[in-house]
Amino acid sequence: MSETLLRVDQVGKRFGGVHAVKGLSFDLKRGEILGLLGPNGAGKTTAFNMIAGFIEPDAGHITLNGRDITGKRPWDVCQAGLARTFQLSKPFGGMSTRENLVVGSLVKANDRKRAREKADALLDFLGMSALADVDADNLTAFERRKVELGRALSTEPSLLLMDEVVAGATPQEAMAMVGLIKRVRDRGVTVLIIEHVMKVIMGLSDRVIVMHLGELIANGLPAEVVSQPNVLKAYFGDDYVDASA
Repeated sequence: MSETLLRVDQVGKRFGGVHAVKGLSFDLKRGEILGLLGPNGAGKTTAFNMIAGFIEPDAGHITLNGRDITGKRPWDVCQAGLARTFQLSKPFGGMSTRENLVVGSLVKANDRKRAREKADALLDFLGMSALADVDADNLTAFERRKVELGRALSTEPSLLLMDEVVAGATPQEAMAMVGLIKRVRDRGVTVLIIEHVMKVIMGLSDRVIVMHLGELIANGLPAEVVSQPNVLKAYFGDDYVDASA
């Protein structure tokens, strides 16, 4: 994990008088699983949206595979090798599980036959082959999350952004997703993930970064970062830090 895949350099974004992200800088190494932590309102999703091309930064630069993707539209960022999932999974209703993945496969596949072959291979990877012909509207919440993951993977990304992938999941489903994400990394896909379930982040991430009030306040190994006073203060306030000192 020595080669830098993603570089975020002094990126900032304002919404009116609110400075949502301020001078955010970090690198993501190829093959790494990087966890992005922070309390509500820290600017995590805004940072994700700028990296993925949904929001244009006011300042700074973002490079992927050495290519400047700052301000590029989502479809151009996807073509450059970045895919993402969302907090709320929204597969294409009225379409089968397989068809949802075929849509993603067509980003890189030249014809529908090849796209279908890619989709079927991913359904096998996800353990969803038996659900290939099921309407996505009839899947469980966890199955829809896996479909969204498969749809993202079908675009053949080098970098995958994942936003709260175990929200609402049972403990068993959460652990299944952790295992799946590790297998995604084993396929050669680098992962940047927002997650509030600390057990998931601690068991999944090679490294974590923490945002608070739009700024990066910590960067390092999970066990070291979550015990830092400035991180505890961001999550629990001054009184907690003083009491535990």
